[in-house]
Amino acid sequence: MVEMSRAEFEDAVRDALDEIPEELAAQMDNVVVLVEDDAPADDPELLGLYEGTPLTERGSWWAAGALPDRITIYRNPTLAICDDREDVVEEVAVTVVHEIAHHFGIDDDRLHALGWD
Repeated sequence: MVEMSRAEFEDAVRDALDEIPEELAAQMDNVVVLVEDDAPADDPELLGLYEGTPLTERGSWWAAGALPDRITIYRNPTLAICDDREDVVEEVAVTVVHEIAHHFGIDDDRLHALGWD
C-alpha cells in the first residue's frame, strides 16, 4: 500500500479537478467532490462513487434548492491498488473523470467503450 497522507491525497484530487477542461467544469451543476478514507462496507474496493441526478436526467422538476450531487473519491482503496505516488495521481485522475462522466449522464458501458476502465 502506498503511503500518502489525507492532505496529499486531497491535493491529488484537487489537481485532477483542475485538469478538467474549463468548458466542462463550467457545465458542472450543483455537485460537490469529497474524499473519504474507506469505501462502503458492501463494496470495499470501490475507488469512486457518483450519487445524484445526472445532468441528462434533470428536468423542470429538478429544483434549484436540491441538495448537491456527490462525487466521493476513496483514499484507502486507491492507495491499496497503486505501486507508487505517480500511480496514485494517475488513478485519482482517471477516477475523477469517471465520476464526473456519470454526472454528465455517461454510463459505465460507454466509459468502457471510450477506454476509461
